[in-house]
Amino acid sequence: MFNPAYAQSAAQQPSMFASFIPLILIFLVFYFLLIRPQQKKQKEHKILLEAIKKGDEILTSGGIIAKVTKADGEKLNVDIAPNVNVVVYRSTVADVINKK
Repeated sequence: MFNPAYAQSAAQQPSMFASFIPLILIFLVFYFLLIRPQQKKQKEHKILLEAIKKGDEILTSGGIIAKVTKADGEKLNVDIAPNVNVVVYRSTVADVINKK
C-alpha cells in the first residue's frame, strides 16, 4: 500500500550554533598554537631592540655581526671591522649576541 520511504519523516537539521562549533574550535586551536606564540615572540623582540645600547654585539638580519658604538633613536652606529663604521636601523637587528 504505502512505500516505507514515503512514510518516514524528514531528518531534523542541527541548530545554527551546532554547525558553527567546529569552526570555532578550529579558530581556537589556530589562536593558541600559532597566533598567540607569534605575538609573544614579536613583543619580546621589540623589547630586545629597545634595550640595545653602546657596547652590545648584534646580529643584523643580513647576517652581519657588529659592535654598537653609538645608539641614538632608530639608528645605530656599528663597527663591523676595524675602522669600518656602518649605520643600521634598529629594525634590521635580528638578535643581540653579547649584552654588556
